[in-house]
Amino acid sequence: MKQHPLFVNRVAVLATMHHKEKVIAPIIEQELGIKVIVPQDFDTDRFGTFTREVKRTGNQIEAARLKAEKALDATGETLALASEGTFAPHPISPFIPCNREVVLLLDKTNELEIVGQELSIETNFSHRIVESLQEAQDFADTVGFPEHALVVMLSSSPKSQDEIIKGIKTTEELVEAIEFALNSSEDGKVYIETDMRALYNPTRMKNIAKATHDLVRKLNNACPNCSCPGFELVQRKKGLLCAYCNLPTELTLTAIYRCQKCGFSEEVFFPDGLQNADPSQCMYCNP
Repeated sequence: MKQHPLFVNRVAVLATMHHKEKVIAPIIEQELGIKVIVPQDFDTDRFGTFTREVKRTGNQIEAARLKAEKALDATGETLALASEGTFAPHPISPFIPCNREVVLLLDKTNELEIVGQELSIETNFSHRIVESLQEAQDFADTVGFPEHALVVMLSSSPKSQDEIIKGIKTTEELVEAIEFALNSSEDGKVYIETDMRALYNPTRMKNIAKATHDLVRKLNNACPNCSCPGFELVQRKKGLLCAYCNLPTELTLTAIYRCQKCGFSEEVFFPDGLQNADPSQCMYCNP
């Protein structure tokens, strides 16, 4: 893939403490010619934790941006990468959990901020209240343990590290954590959930890699007017005509791309490669 001259031979600091460089760095270095480094002793937990004892700073993009900015402050570099993940019901099928990953590139030299994204139903995100070791082991069997680590808590909203045992990766650790929590619980109930930190969750790592590839794709899409990277899709317009009745459907007719640097925009017809919609997608032909 052709590398953009704005990035070749530059250094990017990756704001992580959870080994995300294992999947992000190889893609960025190979595809963009950027050397990726990780700052020493960079604590990303201060921006929020999945176990809720530290509330996330802002929304997903804001949290990633803040990580990147703090990494630049700590290192004196001008180019940063940061990742942030969320887990929630799928926007279309709310009964299915999904993982949204973003990988943000912040370039202070060229005043650019570009975000790659991945929305996936490939996730083991889950939690349960248990009252016995057997119930905890049953839960572990359903979420990919021990390849995926677990978290045991005394409360669903812990207020301190004393109430949480993270990074449980072996059966012995699970037994010890559950027995300790059951003995410490006031009501005999213990909260167990999947550890969603990247280094303990291979499935999440795969989604972070996909978001990184999306970032690279956007960076390699240059503006036709000023050649700035990140000529990005900003809007889809519905109205693709039905192949049978010629009435507009809910499918995409055009896509609008815009450059964040010079403001140039371009409307592209039939971005999904379809000249007409199948009648099965038409509200008139198939109400």
